Amino acid sequence: MNITLFGSTGSIGLHLINQALDQGHTITAFTRDPAKLTQNHDRLIPIQGDIHDPAAVERATQNQDAVICALGMPLLNNEKLRAKGTKNIIHAMNTTGVSRLICLSSMGTAESHKLLPAKYKYLIAPLFMRRLFADHALQEHAIKQSNLDWTIVRPGAFTKDALNPSTQTYRHGFTIADKKSQAQISRPHVAEFLLKQLTDTLYLHKSPSISY
Repeated sequence: MNITLFGSTGSIGLHLINQALDQGHTITAFTRDPAKLTQNHDRLIPIQGDIHDPAAVERATQNQDAVICALGMPLLNNEKLRAKGTKNIIHAMNTTGVSRLICLSSMGTAESHKLLPAKYKYLIAPLFMRRLFADHALQEHAIKQSNLDWTIVRPGAFTKDALNPSTQTYRHGFTIADKKSQAQISRPHVAEFLLKQLTDTLYLHKSPSISY
C-alpha cells in the first residue's frame, strides 16, 4: 500500500517505517526536517512540510491508500498540535479522496480513563498527562465527526524496548480494567498493531486500547 505517515520522526514513527518497509509498503514520510529520518530506502519518500500548513498536508496525501497519524508532543506542551494537525489531515484526506485513517492516541483519553491503574489515574495522569489527554480528546473528537474510515488506537505507556517486538503477548480492545493490566506496551508492538489496521476492519470506527 501507499501510506502517508505524519509523525514520521517520532519514537513510534521509527518503528512504523521499519515495519512498513519490511511488509512491502511505500511510505511517504511527512516531516519538517527530512534530515531527521534515519532510514534510507527506495520505498521511503520524504516530504518536507509543516503540519500547520494545509496545502503541504494536502500534497502529502495525494495518491495514497491510507494515512497513519502518529503526531506527538512533549507531555507538558499545551499547543494542541495533535488536534490542530489532525484537522488539517482530515481536510486534506477529504480533498484528495483518501478514506482510511489510523490514528495514534493514548489509553486514558475520554472513556478509556477508567482503564488506567490507580497510580496513573490518580497521580501520574493529573500531574503530567492532563494536557496530553486534552489534546488527544480534541483530536479524537475531530476524527469521530469526520466521514472517514477511521480507527483510533490507544496504547498504554511506552516501555523501554529494543527495535524488534518481543514475544510477549499484548491485549487489545478490552473495555474493563483489571488487576492484570500493566497499562504499558512496547513501541514495536504499537507500530505492529497500527499497521495491522490497514487490512483489518475489526476496529473500523472504534477506539481500541492496547496493553500488556
